[in-house]
Amino acid sequence: MEVLLNRYRNLTLLVAVILAQLALLGYQRRSNQELRPIRVWAVTAVTPLARVIEAARSNTSRFLSDYFVLLDVRDENRRMRAELDRVNMENQYLKTELATADRARALEIFQKTSPSKTIAAHVIGDTTDSSANVVIVDRGTTSKIEAGMAVIVADGIVGKVISVYPTASFVMLITDPTFAAGVVSQKNHVRGTLEGEGHSTVRIKYVQNEQNVAEGEWFYTSGDDRIFPKGRPVGQASVVRPGKSTKDIFVTPSAFQNGFPEEVLIVVEGVHAEIPESPAPSSQPIHLLPPPTGEANPSVSPSGASTQPPTDADRLYEQYKQIGEAQNHVYGAPKSAVPNYNMPLVPQPLAGKTGDASKPTAPPHPNP
Repeated sequence: MEVLLNRYRNLTLLVAVILAQLALLGYQRRSNQELRPIRVWAVTAVTPLARVIEAARSNTSRFLSDYFVLLDVRDENRRMRAELDRVNMENQYLKTELATADRARALEIFQKTSPSKTIAAHVIGDTTDSSANVVIVDRGTTSKIEAGMAVIVADGIVGKVISVYPTASFVMLITDPTFAAGVVSQKNHVRGTLEGEGHSTVRIKYVQNEQNVAEGEWFYTSGDDRIFPKGRPVGQASVVRPGKSTKDIFVTPSAFQNGFPEEVLIVVEGVHAEIPESPAPSSQPIHLLPPPTGEANPSVSPSGASTQPPTDADRLYEQYKQIGEAQNHVYGAPKSAVPNYNMPLVPQPLAGKTGDASKPTAPPHPNP
């Protein structure tokens, strides 16, 4: 049988195909289908592969489309960022130019209204010495600038000229540790010496602990240093506390309250001015009534003496004066005996109910 099949293999295969075809035709007729089964089988076998190929094609197309779109978006984002940076830089530049123009305009107005003769200068740099607070301005001997001239702005004093060259000058700031200038307080006219601390604040020295200085009080130049004209603002006292022998007073310079100035004025011919009165608590004008008539000024005693707190020397003087009066000593008289200042003061005995025990006295001098 096997030999027979091998010998007629092609014929056997043809007969099998014909029989299968006849069977399919019979099945198609029996099921009344319009499509051929072989076509159905072919479509069913090819559809999954076609679905996979279509999905891969669509995903690839979508990916490539999104990729190129993202490339365009990224480029647009870069362009927008560059444009935004340019606009920000231009905005900052315009703000700086506007602020510079405002400061220059304010400085020009102050220069016109100031009684002192000044020359405008521009700060062009600072020195390489890290321990010094010195800047360089673009005015020198060709502009008749000399060493020792004061440098100011409308808000206060800046420093003084220490070195002069033909087209530039070195200015020592008031914050330099070697700087010094005479100042006076606005309210109580307490005098002191301004010295730099090397940082943003300065110090007022040589003010006695008994003298009255309050926090927030303004200090002005006194003119005693022969450099700054009297009446120029220095700053407000930020710290006031008693020290070992003198008060510790620290002042915030008013010239640097809005940053370091780029334009300054060099005083060529200074004119002294009076210390201004205390500023009003509000910028709006306030109507005040005149003081009542017939009443004494509370800030001055009836004898005309100031009501400032007495110092140690004042108290010692009053003590010696009372001891001399208790011992019937007349100060200035050539034949008056010298009182005994070692005797302590004792209160006077009361005379009934009408005596005055508030005035101290001393025992009689042993040798009147």
